[in-house]
Amino acid sequence: MKNVLAIQSHVVYGFAGNKSATFPMQLLGIDVWALNTVQFSNHTQYGKWTGMVIPQEQIGEIVQGLDNIDKLSECDAVLSGYLGSAEQVDRIIEAVATIKSRNPKALYLCDPVMPNAEKVCVVANGVRESLIEKALPKADIITPNLAELRQLSDFEINHFDDAVRAAQALVEKGISKVLVKHLNKVGKLQDPDTFETILATPEGVWHLSRPLYQFNFEPVGVGDLIAGLFLANLLNGEDDVRAFEKLTMRLWA
Repeated sequence: MKNVLAIQSHVVYGFAGNKSATFPMQLLGIDVWALNTVQFSNHTQYGKWTGMVIPQEQIGEIVQGLDNIDKLSECDAVLSGYLGSAEQVDRIIEAVATIKSRNPKALYLCDPVMPNAEKVCVVANGVRESLIEKALPKADIITPNLAELRQLSDFEINHFDDAVRAAQALVEKGISKVLVKHLNKVGKLQDPDTFETILATPEGVWHLSRPLYQFNFEPVGVGDLIAGLFLANLLNGEDDVRAFEKLTMRLWA
């Protein structure tokens, strides 16, 4: 069994962050070590919520506790998602470094959740900058949405080819896999009823699509699910393209 330290949000109502990703990853045989960055009543997309940001010191303390019982050598990957403060980025990067020193084959997947006015995703001040400056250079895999791809690459993205070039530019910086979760209006098919994604690696770029389900209230947590499933597929031995294909099939199932 593969083990993943998943450092991201928790919501009491709804599905986002660890609550969205943990169970599906477990169904694929992954043991998820869930470490929450915030505990909120609900997703920020609702416009109001209560709860707390987990103090950044607790991340370091919990990782140290796992090291004390010699478990970090058994950690196959770190997944980071929604963060409650810029300081949490530092603790996550420290955790990644420690885990890779115990298990050099361990992966780091960074789901770079950034402020997004369109989706009403509220992110603390400084998180965006810390992700770009500190987390991005350490990541093996990133799973941005279109808005995040623009911020990470500093590219103007108005067409499908722009998105491909932006993803390739991040690969050229040393990130081995860039999975863009939803191309939205710059999709190749230009179909509002289609959900399109791309995967860029040093070997090439792949494009997949599936029907886009329509809801009265846009569901949250889909991006967290995508990141978790893609990582689970890779840890289960799938190559990049097959992991990407299985991700798309499982989202549509």
